[in-house]
Amino acid sequence: MHSRKIAVIGLGYVGLPVAVAFSRGGSEVIGFDIDAGRVDELRAGKDRTKEVDTAELKNPRLKITNVAADLKAADFFIVTVPTPIDIANRPDLRAVVSASETVGSALKKGDIVVYESTVYPGATEEVCLPILESKSGLKGGKDFKLGYSPERINPGDAKHRFETIIKVVSAQDAESLGIVADVYGSVVTAGIHRAPSIKVAEAAKVIENTQRDLNVAFMNELSSLFRKLDIDTLDVLSAANTKWNFLPFTPGLVGGHCIGVDPYYLTHRAEIARYHPEIILAGRRINDGFSQVVAQECMRLLLSTNSPQKRVNILGMTFKENVPDVRNSKVADLVRTLKAGGAIVTVCDPVADTELARHEHDVELVTLGELNPAEAVIFAVAHKEFREDSWATVKQALGGDSGIVLDLKGVLDRAKKPAGITLWRP
Repeated sequence: MHSRKIAVIGLGYVGLPVAVAFSRGGSEVIGFDIDAGRVDELRAGKDRTKEVDTAELKNPRLKITNVAADLKAADFFIVTVPTPIDIANRPDLRAVVSASETVGSALKKGDIVVYESTVYPGATEEVCLPILESKSGLKGGKDFKLGYSPERINPGDAKHRFETIIKVVSAQDAESLGIVADVYGSVVTAGIHRAPSIKVAEAAKVIENTQRDLNVAFMNELSSLFRKLDIDTLDVLSAANTKWNFLPFTPGLVGGHCIGVDPYYLTHRAEIARYHPEIILAGRRINDGFSQVVAQECMRLLLSTNSPQKRVNILGMTFKENVPDVRNSKVADLVRTLKAGGAIVTVCDPVADTELARHEHDVELVTLGELNPAEAVIFAVAHKEFREDSWATVKQALGGDSGIVLDLKGVLDRAKKPAGITLWRP
């Protein structure tokens, strides 16, 4: 067991499970977040992300605080703050910069700082290190050491947790790399992979999600092609998946704070290096435009019915199933596009954070029972509440056995489709 006292800066989807895992493993942990409301909730045993049980938050080895001075008691800092993009799809490093200033003010000789936040290759050493040095008055690599270990948290996934996913670690030199590996190895049972440099570890993280983004973009492009050929894309994929090395990706909306964001960190760094990343940008263009494709298909089907109304009920608002997070939700883009086309849109989501949906997207969520009858239903997010009796849920959202249903997740059994329903799949 290591002797380090750990501080985790940022208690969101990534940081909270990390802090809890280390405290469960026997480490003294300071969990820090600048959001006083979030800190109060966690102290009361409530996790709005639904990733951690109340009992875990009561561990006496876990101190949750928003007082920066408390960080001075730590000697191993893990930074897990978000790294979004701005309106122009450029990296927004303000949270990382702020966290670096906070940690720098608490640094002592012999401390280690490890970043888990997703960044472009080089950012940890080029952006974060100078801030740590400036705030602390210490010299990185001599007085304190720097490391990077890409986060691999998968929200809503009960199987792949922090401890059960191989952890990539990196650091400035062999000595500090050994310490970082030992600290993470004390709780990560899946194993540790030691990357040869910080830049390699940064690049490994950003290409993991870029690869997934490109594969989904390929599926979305195939979907557009196969519609013109009058072929069901999911039928094609079902047949192709019988080959042992075919990758099981499907078309769909690509949102959230990883797949739809991380590729822009890589393209940003590529452009600084005077390299134009054509395939990566093409994938982003296709996926960013898929919500418009769905909206256009929905409006086309509505117009074909000659109905004077264009009422659309959407099932699901979050960026993925069974998680409450609506940040960077492509369903929000879908809502805006439909409304711009004259549709009356209502969204139901029993899992989503209603306050965040209102604040981030100006969308008022309703319950399934509060939905008024509609001409079309879009099954957008496959929450378990929707999937338990999916056709019954869809018929309730329609207000009957007839209408248009767009099944974006391909979860509805076509053999059980009511005769009066027109079913569309990507």
